[in-house]
Amino acid sequence: MTKKTKHQDPLADLLVAASPETLRDLIVRLAASRPDARRESFDYLKMHVAMSPEQNINSEGKVALALWEELVPDLEELDDHGGGDYDLVDHVGDLLHELQEKLATNKVPADMRQELLAEVLPYIASGNAGLDDELYGMVYAACYVDDDWRRLAEAFEAMKGEWKISHARNIYRKLGDREKYLALRHQSLELGADFHDLATFYWETGEKEKAIVIAEQGLKQGRGRMDELRQFLAERAKESGNREEYLALQFAQATDQLTLEKYRAFNKVCTAAEWSMFQQRVLDRLGDAWASERLKIRMHRQEYAEALAVLIKQIYPANDWDGGDELQAAKELEERFPEEILKFYLSGLGNLNVNATRKEYARKAKVMAKIRRVLVDVLESEERWRTFAGKVKQDNLRRPSFQEEFARHVAGWRDL
Repeated sequence: MTKKTKHQDPLADLLVAASPETLRDLIVRLAASRPDARRESFDYLKMHVAMSPEQNINSEGKVALALWEELVPDLEELDDHGGGDYDLVDHVGDLLHELQEKLATNKVPADMRQELLAEVLPYIASGNAGLDDELYGMVYAACYVDDDWRRLAEAFEAMKGEWKISHARNIYRKLGDREKYLALRHQSLELGADFHDLATFYWETGEKEKAIVIAEQGLKQGRGRMDELRQFLAERAKESGNREEYLALQFAQATDQLTLEKYRAFNKVCTAAEWSMFQQRVLDRLGDAWASERLKIRMHRQEYAEALAVLIKQIYPANDWDGGDELQAAKELEERFPEEILKFYLSGLGNLNVNATRKEYARKAKVMAKIRRVLVDVLESEERWRTFAGKVKQDNLRRPSFQEEFARHVAGWRDL
């Protein structure tokens, strides 16, 4: 028996028979109507055709332009409709990222980069496509020299809008254009971050007294987040040896939206004597903190009764994840306050006598496992557990999904 011979691809037969002129015409026709085919042709030919350095650079630019031609119809659709489905957004985003990488090789000629910038800047001005990060990344990658950066800054400045102006301002600062940077910076000097930006500019240019004056002005007049400003001034106070000012700033830093992380950071910068002076003042500000942070700080300080008081006022978390702050604290408090923690766990069951999804039954089953742990392992009351759990099981016998999830998550459920 002879093996069947593999037939030659008919297309391959035709390609062998075609003249170079015919093949060239075919590729040009395909590339003209399909940007993706045009780009693939560039990539393939670059790998298989020897080119001079100048030709190679031009080919890099042409590949970049081909990429843009490939993605722009979809980008235009996203811009016209204010976004689109996830697959389309991801597709265009991937192509923009690929284009950014091409530009980042520093091999695309200046005229082609300017052509791309002229094409993409209107989409940045619109801000309607939902791909701001990718578009900004692309135009930044297209800037190789100072003149490129200056033209981009001027384009951002002409667009108006605080976000675009902030990009222009940052570019002028990077270029060392003091006059342009300061002109734009003083147009918007309201937030703590604005004052911090200006203060660090003066500090970096050697105008240190002016930097400190601006930072202090920002603490008094600025709005919003002040963390960076306080840290800037705290570093200056530390450098000058002004310990009192340094600690005052660190205290303000810690107690502005107090968290366990800030509490520990302030404790760390204090000596034992300094901490004894500040500790109660920090605790006096606990009432302003989020309940989750109050709970973590009380647990950190091993003030378990106070931690319990915070915990039992909270709603049992809808996402029953053992790594959550409330459930971690509850588990640590089981041995000390079993009845109170049992009541907290019971609140997580909700109404057991209603139909629900399998996912919700699984969540409730995990809560029931915690209840069993407290009753059986901590309180050592097997009878109390069997009485409670037996009634729950009996009330839900006609819910097979309920029974399956509880049997999966609760030890001994089938034996009740």
